[in-house]
Amino acid sequence: MLFAHGSLFLLRTPLSQLLPWSPTSQVLGSVWLTVLSSEALLFTISIAFILLAMAKERTAQRHKTDSLIDPLTGISNRRGFLLESERVTKRQAENPQLAAVLLIDLDNFKSINDRFGHAVGDRILKMFADTAANTVRPSDFVGRLGGEEFAAVLYNVGRERALVIAERIRSAFADVTVMVDGKAVGATLSIGMVLSDDRRFDVPELLAQADQALYRAKERGRNRVELATTDKPARRAEDAPAGSAPLAQTAA
Repeated sequence: MLFAHGSLFLLRTPLSQLLPWSPTSQVLGSVWLTVLSSEALLFTISIAFILLAMAKERTAQRHKTDSLIDPLTGISNRRGFLLESERVTKRQAENPQLAAVLLIDLDNFKSINDRFGHAVGDRILKMFADTAANTVRPSDFVGRLGGEEFAAVLYNVGRERALVIAERIRSAFADVTVMVDGKAVGATLSIGMVLSDDRRFDVPELLAQADQALYRAKERGRNRVELATTDKPARRAEDAPAGSAPLAQTAA
């Protein structure tokens, strides 16, 4: 619209040779005055409707974004995470790849809130979101499911690579939370992870399996990554070998 409006004024000189000129040379009788006045009126009406539509669309987009983003951490909330997961589900149905679903829980978070206050607790949640977002690949995504519980989906990733990414999230978060706002917090997290290359990539179901691995991580002392598999029955905690490393595989 703006381009057409400006072009009309730029082209009025060459086009004036094609339009009849008033024999009296009066401005009010000029054909160009009629053309420009009509165009200016249409332009004003059109641009008003366009700006109104743009403002309405921007407001709708802002509301949609706000409904999908966690206001504290700036990452996807539960709804946004599940919506993003649906895109991965469709992609997996068309081209199955090995993918990992991570369920992440901050260890003893209630105790941190009680000891250091909710301001520090909120700061730790933001620190985790930043740490996770900077650790995963651009094709991966992280979301906050609620409280101190988070989830991530790593698409088209090998088993060892997925374990490395999960371990990096765990260790990086432990490093950045040693001191928070001048206080020795030392927050840690536990991760339950499940791998799947099935065409039926059901994220809620995979989250339930990852939750079993997360529970095992809590049982085994927290601050660790546990990998769930579906080919073996779950072992009891007392059956686990003594002195196992923080990065271990369990059966869910």
